[in-house]
Amino acid sequence: MNEQEVDVLIAGGGPFGLMLANELGRRGVTAALFDAKPSTAFNPQANATQARTMEHYRRLGFADEIRRLGLPPDYPTDIAYFTRYAGHELARFKLPSAKDAHRTTASNAGSWNAAEPPHRVSQKYVERVLRSHAEALPGIEVRFDWRLTRFEDEGERVRAWVERNDGSEAREIVARYLVGGDGPRSSVRRGLGITYGGETGVRRHFFGGRMFAIYLRCPQFYAVVPHAPAWMNCTFNEDRRAFMAAVDGRGEFAFHTQLRDGEDEEAITDDDARRMFQTAVGVLVDCEILSKTGWTAGHALVADRFCEGRVIIGGDAAHLFTPAGGLGYNTAIEDAVNLGWKLAAALKGVAGPALLASYATERRAVAVRNTRFARAFADSLGNYVPAPEIEDETEAGEVARREAGAYLEAHGRREFNIPGITFGARYDGSPAILSDGATPPEDLVNEYRPSAVPGGRPPHYWLAPGKSLYDVFGFEWTLLRLGSNPPDAEGFISEAARIGIDLAVVRISDEAVAALYERPLVLIRPDQIVAWRGADDGDAEAVFARLLGRDFVVAERA
Repeated sequence: MNEQEVDVLIAGGGPFGLMLANELGRRGVTAALFDAKPSTAFNPQANATQARTMEHYRRLGFADEIRRLGLPPDYPTDIAYFTRYAGHELARFKLPSAKDAHRTTASNAGSWNAAEPPHRVSQKYVERVLRSHAEALPGIEVRFDWRLTRFEDEGERVRAWVERNDGSEAREIVARYLVGGDGPRSSVRRGLGITYGGETGVRRHFFGGRMFAIYLRCPQFYAVVPHAPAWMNCTFNEDRRAFMAAVDGRGEFAFHTQLRDGEDEEAITDDDARRMFQTAVGVLVDCEILSKTGWTAGHALVADRFCEGRVIIGGDAAHLFTPAGGLGYNTAIEDAVNLGWKLAAALKGVAGPALLASYATERRAVAVRNTRFARAFADSLGNYVPAPEIEDETEAGEVARREAGAYLEAHGRREFNIPGITFGARYDGSPAILSDGATPPEDLVNEYRPSAVPGGRPPHYWLAPGKSLYDVFGFEWTLLRLGSNPPDAEGFISEAARIGIDLAVVRISDEAVAALYERPLVLIRPDQIVAWRGADDGDAEAVFARLLGRDFVVAERA
């Protein structure tokens, strides 16, 4: 058996694992990633990339590459509700195409002031980009069609065994840390004895219990449906409720429907799947079934711990969502961003043990927050039952459609216009944040209030057309010196050099930026979170000691 040594072993090659490999590789950390799947995802899975996630892709330099994938640039990203796709349109929440999306974020005002707008792109495309960039980094190895068979935490290192799925090759891996991003049935989580807490098995009229996913190709859909194209298409009737995302804008769709009593997912043939789709469309349109599988809606689960010794979990291994609001995949990406710089700091010896432990403190609280929001969206859509006459060509049917339309339009705005959820997650109370005593903004769903109170996303600002404030941040730590006459930053510069961290010092005299941040000196963490702000650099040594986990005791188990 071959033996291999790396800094980090990553089990799982979904968005979390691949993003983590990118974060580590760019910091000179060696990592080996193994995933039992033959390759990156074939099925569309998650289909919405939030603006905050796109900001992180911009930070890594490939946001434009991802924005070119998925739907055509001029394809509308509306959310539309129908009795059946070729029947009555009940409501439509209009959103801009990718070509027009930057208009929503181009202003320095409003809740959507951001470096990047959201993008409607299937996870299958995103994973390919993440993989290609990870594989291009020195010290990063990515292996699909391999599985982790067992591991042992030896205290100073983790020993693990991996093998090809066909058994033709095996390796023994010695790593400083093991990270489990191996999905909801994570063998790493189970091996640690970590359990999920929260809600599962929630039953609803729709979006609860067993669902059936069909990846299909139907170019004729656009010819038989007498309505404008939409990115997300939902049916609302008593017979076959479904939601369906456009994948490529040319005829590929990710179709999901609730399994009815008596429908056995193991017995569903391609012809059965085709009939499910045709029932939702309302006409007999032909389609090609590319794949099909069952899954369970009704989860709002978060692991009780994210770390145990030198083993850490993230992504679906740490939290499981019903996919309302697109929060699962985006939460996983932020897990990787948070963990990556902290692992690198621990491996390079610049951080105390409390910094790495803060990953669990910060990300578990956000996972609880986000699963709560997703559950509320699923309840709003799934518990609203259509009136029996909603498809009737009668006055009662028209009334039912108007009532449903009003409800669904309001629901669409609640679920898909969510800058508060997108940008508003905070790490208040974390040991890796230094509070200045100011009150954080209220955590709202559909409104985001920019705030430089330490613990949250830095307020965004366009310095010039196309030039974001985030573009001048360093890849690691950033110290902003703001206003017409900011204090000297020599204390932070010399302390950063002494302890061995990269610190970019950015001088911005624009008084509008200074007003946003409310203090002349602001420290931004590598994950683009406000860590500290103040009026002088007199406490630079203590500030960095606190933020890097070097000056306090951490609990034995994070």
